[in-house]
Amino acid sequence: MSHSSVTREAPQLLLSQRQRREVRGGWGWGWGCLPGPRGGPALFGLVTFGQSGDCCTDSGTMNIFDRKINFDALFKFSHITPSTQQHLKKVYASFALCMFVAAAGAYVHVVTHFIQAGLLSALGSLILMIWLMATPHSHETEQKRLGLLAGFAFLTGVGLGPALEFCIAVNPSILPTAFMGTAMIFTCFTLSALYARRRSYLFLGGILMSALSLLLLSSLGNVFFGSIWLFQANLYVGLVVMCGFVLFDTQLIIEKAEHGDQDYIWHCIDLFLDFITLFRKLMMILAMNEKDKKKEKK
Repeated sequence: MSHSSVTREAPQLLLSQRQRREVRGGWGWGWGCLPGPRGGPALFGLVTFGQSGDCCTDSGTMNIFDRKINFDALFKFSHITPSTQQHLKKVYASFALCMFVAAAGAYVHVVTHFIQAGLLSALGSLILMIWLMATPHSHETEQKRLGLLAGFAFLTGVGLGPALEFCIAVNPSILPTAFMGTAMIFTCFTLSALYARRRSYLFLGGILMSALSLLLLSSLGNVFFGSIWLFQANLYVGLVVMCGFVLFDTQLIIEKAEHGDQDYIWHCIDLFLDFITLFRKLMMILAMNEKDKKKEKK
């Protein structure tokens, strides 16, 4: 056997039997000896394999890197019906509207001081939410309900004002960091819920509601105890719980739409409140950590 034939067969000889079994029946890759230039000494490098398990060298080695990513397939949700996909588009379009209006409300409180957060703004947002819930969803009431949604989002943004002012006083860079972090968390958990098998996260409903009740009780109890440790624990546990609510609410919206519930405005409120609560808790966590760092420097 010539030297060149030995080096051509070397990749297959150096592979373990397990690797050989894995690559048969499909494309694969592994490390092995490649023929040297002009039949010279063998070189150690990356080897790709065809469906028969035979190795491919030279141009075949680059095939694995030349493949194009099919982005159309990446964003296909075949387990969700087209009507539900259209419903989700309306939900997230309304969600984007709420974010812009809430940002305007926060700006009004922090910068212009024209409307200040307080008891009236809290009662106003509660009244608008109850009014929206009591108004049935139909084509005739759609514009009215969108107006109620925008008003609710605006007053919710105003209600964020005191927390925003606190974070600005500690470190203004906390706000963009908290917003980007919240956006990333919300996006990741939303995509996880959309790509997951339907109803796979609905079991979280009871657990999350129980955890939310415990957090509410601990917050009320901390009014009397005044424990900073309990306050911080509430923030961190609440952040985890709200991540779970993003999963749960997203899949619940899908199931409601599949069963004929097309009230995208009310579904939008679920996700909007999830995002706002996530943002508030992450913002306060970053602010508390920043204050601790400043104390350590002193």
